[in-house]
Amino acid sequence: MKKTKQILATLMLTLGVTACGAETTLQGTAQNMTVPETTLSQAQPLTNTQTGTIVAAQTDSGSFTERDLAQEADLTGAVYETVTDGGALSVTKDGVYVLSGSAKDYTVTVEAGDEDKVQIVLDGVTITNTDFPAIYVKNADKVFLTTTDSENSLSVTGTFRADGDTNTDAVIFSRDDVILNGTGTLTVNSTGNGISSKDEIKMTGGTLAIECTGDGLEANESIQMADGSLSIRSYKDGMHAEYDEDNSTGFIVISGGVLEIAAADDSIHATTYVQIDGGTMALAGAECIEGTYIQINDGSINMAASDDGINAANKSSSYYPTVEINGGSLTIQMGQGDTDAVDSNGDLMINGGTLDIWAQSPFDYDGNASYNGGTVIVNGQEVSSLQNQQMGGGRGGRW
Repeated sequence: MKKTKQILATLMLTLGVTACGAETTLQGTAQNMTVPETTLSQAQPLTNTQTGTIVAAQTDSGSFTERDLAQEADLTGAVYETVTDGGALSVTKDGVYVLSGSAKDYTVTVEAGDEDKVQIVLDGVTITNTDFPAIYVKNADKVFLTTTDSENSLSVTGTFRADGDTNTDAVIFSRDDVILNGTGTLTVNSTGNGISSKDEIKMTGGTLAIECTGDGLEANESIQMADGSLSIRSYKDGMHAEYDEDNSTGFIVISGGVLEIAAADDSIHATTYVQIDGGTMALAGAECIEGTYIQINDGSINMAASDDGINAANKSSSYYPTVEINGGSLTIQMGQGDTDAVDSNGDLMINGGTLDIWAQSPFDYDGNASYNGGTVIVNGQEVSSLQNQQMGGGRGGRW
């Protein structure tokens, strides 16, 4: 359930979790947003209870190609480009394009064939634009954004302008698939979204840091993360997968890597389902994980929320609202007031893992609840049942 949203400054006043320490004030586009400072160490198929059938997981080995998972580009025949102020690079066919240097108001535009795979290698490049994406993908089969062992920065500092009927609202804006990988660092700073794709976004390696006033990663179809280190600080959602014309798509799957999100709204938000199979995460937001079907199979997840920690809501007609926890280690710290650590508009199933909750209301569900395995601790006390919407005294109090 959505309740009154609180900005991150309020979140810092109400929460004091182990995943979060001293607060810090961001510089640049989000300079007035106060967020938690988090420190991280490296670190199955979905069941549709509405139909009783198994929905095939979308993160099997076929989800990522060999090239998706390769962290270094094959530079044979590559085109090398040094960026210049007010310049542009137009990519019209498949190939590898290596960017370096520093420039203002420079844009790489990809308008290749439907079957073309374009790889843009960031080799120590800094681009600061005023009102247009640094990388704009109009057409391709997919585009790889690969960092070398270098530091790279892409920024937009002003109000985004449209390209005809297209609202280009991200530093990296793509109509097609985007693959993020590499061995270096990419920093994205935006007055809108960080990285947007009208199809899917996949991350398999590298270090990516996004600071933005919109959504950090935004995709119509899906966001999938297999490895790498991702940090997002956002005025809206950290990860957002939604297609407003079709509520049967828009999912997020995380199977590995290190993820740190501080968001004013949701840390992770998907229309259909969120599936977590691994990784190390620190999430702070009004809500940390929201989708219609939420399945957690593994991973280490620390959550701090001012609304709901985990929320299974009625967003997709293809799934029944469900929270299913099969494994992993979860810590959820809730703010005071009408807040729920785990909130399902349908069913709640805990089959394994360890769930450590600090909250006035640990569970709120509208359907059925089953506790079949694992360990559940509420305010320091291990429990043997999932009591529904019991209000108490907060951290250390009764529930």
